[in-house]
Amino acid sequence: MADGSLRAYDVVGPIELKFKNRRTVCNAMVLPGDNEVLLGAIPLEDMDVLIHPQRQELIVNPDHPYFAQMKLK
Repeated sequence: MADGSLRAYDVVGPIELKFKNRRTVCNAMVLPGDNEVLLGAIPLEDMDVLIHPQRQELIVNPDHPYFAQMKLK
């Protein structure tokens, strides 16, 4: 957790995530109650999407509008 504490939660998957013309597959933790969903950096990078801070929304990378691209090192 952000405060340094450790907690145990169930993990489920594979989960298919879709956003506009993008998709990725990952696992998810099952949290108690009505917690909000939080997407991590790896699924966001896999889908090649960006956070638009001014509009406070998720957008498809305008440099790659038709399909996701990722850099390999």
